[in-house]
Amino acid sequence: MTRTPSAADWHPASWQRLVAAQQPTYPDREALDRAVADLSRLPPIVTSWEVDALKAHFARAQRGEAFVLQGGDCAESFYDCTSESIVAKLKILLQMSLVMLYGLKKPVIRVGRMAGQYAKPRSADLESRDGLTLPSFRGDLVNRNPFTADDRVPDPQLILRGYERAALTLNFVRSLVDGGFADLHHPEYWDLEWVGHSKMADQYREVVRSISNSLDFLESITGRALHDTQRADVYASHEGLHLSYEQAQTRFLGRRKLWYNLTTHFPWIGMRTATLDGAHVEYFRGIANPIGIKVGASMTPDWLQDLIRVLNPGNEPGRLSLIHRFGASQIEDRLPALIRAVRETGSPVLWVCDPMHGNTESTADGTKTRRFDKIVAELEAAFRVHQSMGSYLGGVHLELTGENVTECTGGARGLTDADLVRAYKSSVDPRLNYEQAMEVAMRIAGIRHNRT
Repeated sequence: MTRTPSAADWHPASWQRLVAAQQPTYPDREALDRAVADLSRLPPIVTSWEVDALKAHFARAQRGEAFVLQGGDCAESFYDCTSESIVAKLKILLQMSLVMLYGLKKPVIRVGRMAGQYAKPRSADLESRDGLTLPSFRGDLVNRNPFTADDRVPDPQLILRGYERAALTLNFVRSLVDGGFADLHHPEYWDLEWVGHSKMADQYREVVRSISNSLDFLESITGRALHDTQRADVYASHEGLHLSYEQAQTRFLGRRKLWYNLTTHFPWIGMRTATLDGAHVEYFRGIANPIGIKVGASMTPDWLQDLIRVLNPGNEPGRLSLIHRFGASQIEDRLPALIRAVRETGSPVLWVCDPMHGNTESTADGTKTRRFDKIVAELEAAFRVHQSMGSYLGGVHLELTGENVTECTGGARGLTDADLVRAYKSSVDPRLNYEQAMEVAMRIAGIRHNRT
């Protein structure tokens, strides 16, 4: 049963009574209030029925009947809101889901880290370079990346620019999906450069041939097209970090008597803002969206149980996803206690593995990277732990791109630290490139490629 907060109990702005971590300090508060008011009058980016549909999909994944693929940029850039960039992201999600569908033999729910992933938490409010100290870059929703005093001042108008680009992104994705781009009968639409030269190319083409032949066979014997194969819905997600932005697009729907965050389908809470009595938990408890919580090594069983009681008091299926991120060296020690703690609550949750964040490290020259072998090791350990504990790993959460970047080492091409300078484009955290992302998908699908 869904718990509906009363008007006296919860409101989209009730978080403002509490301590809000990771929020920018705006020098002109009145300008921020005007921007929030402007944003609150604009049409929503997503619809309530799309949100409810995703929650139903997540409930299936909780039961082991589907698998969630969540992926995209660590932090989106306004500059990269282009048709080419959006198509590349969509292609890699579709290709990965095709491979995983083939291997897992169950539906794959596609969730992009896109159309709103414009704000990022920072470890410090200030950054110093060559004796100059300025506010840290908190993503394009807040301030600008160049290290100048003017660029680093939080600008309220950027939340409106973020809304516009999020809406443009999702509108283009919907147009592609509705136009047949995501039809499983035509995976050739999704070809990326790697298919021509990768050592995994032959295996990928074999997957495509097998699925195409199966579709042709089923449709020939039934005499009708299979509707579910003609489009692949793609949902949007982002970290619900900037609470003024989230508040502005939170709407009460009288026919459902629920509040919905209509900036995105699936917002999540990061580890830095999951304080039980903090503003983010207060905001998230009142919205009807499916929500996620990042769970790391510092998360205790008691803390997690308390979060579940606050955020899903009615034990609603599909409501809560736990995205665990421990690092390859800690997952087997840390995860079992949290699985036991969740089981004690009786709440259904969707377990998702984020094998990226716990494996971030720096090279000798200070460049942030992630080792592909550690990413895969954590993911494989997650499957083992859940199987041994009698729970189900229902999804994976990856930072990736459809571009030919060199930000994570290892993978099919054996990238080294020295290769990172060739195409390191991320302004925040390193992402898997298209080939590394496809190799992860093949590992999940149980397909091993020959590196020789």
